[in-house]
Amino acid sequence: MARRVGFAYGSTMPNSAQPFADESATPPVRGFIHHPSTASGNGLVLTHGAGGNAQAGLLVALAEAFADAGSVTLRCNLPFRLRRPYGPPGKGDAGRDREGLKNAIRAVRAFAGEKVFVGGQSYGGRQASMLCADEPGVADGLLLLSYPLHPPGRPEQLRTQHLPNLRTPVLFVEGTSDPFGAIPEIEAALKLIPAKHALLTVEGAGHDLGFKGKSRREGLPGQILEEFQRLFG
Repeated sequence: MARRVGFAYGSTMPNSAQPFADESATPPVRGFIHHPSTASGNGLVLTHGAGGNAQAGLLVALAEAFADAGSVTLRCNLPFRLRRPYGPPGKGDAGRDREGLKNAIRAVRAFAGEKVFVGGQSYGGRQASMLCADEPGVADGLLLLSYPLHPPGRPEQLRTQHLPNLRTPVLFVEGTSDPFGAIPEIEAALKLIPAKHALLTVEGAGHDLGFKGKSRREGLPGQILEEFQRLFG
């Protein structure tokens, strides 16, 4: 059973969120949890990209939208971010980061009696997809925000090796100006996935999907929620 404790990881957070930690897990789970006023029985774990943390604006906005729709939603920091507040993950961090996501899913299952979904932005989403490819039953669905299909300017270095093993239904959300993968490239990659899948494109958005600094792409969280509900019921 996950246990909640208070800790500070930033100067502000939404009124609807509470600090969350499960220190009994290895790696530990830390972040912020949103409890809905009327629960649907579902849960969602969201995590961040290589340069961010659980306070990323898009994650906050999505967590609020999903909680309003009834899902217990946890924004968690990946293990590499728990060890250092800034900078990208190292070459040896990916496996431990996936274990951290697995522990976060387990923690949310203590609150959600129905389905638990997992996803994240860029690097975090990629790790979530790799976890689901390795362990098909670990989550009931995936939400991938700005999947980093390849490094900018290097379309030959595709990150698609695990996609043919992905049996978990997945929603991709991609900006049409994302240098990490053009929409035709993303569409080609989706053909490798045997599971049910869908793609939501965001016109004119880059890798940040319109959430950079204090800027917000109003309406996008609601659009993502609507597409998510259409795919997963």
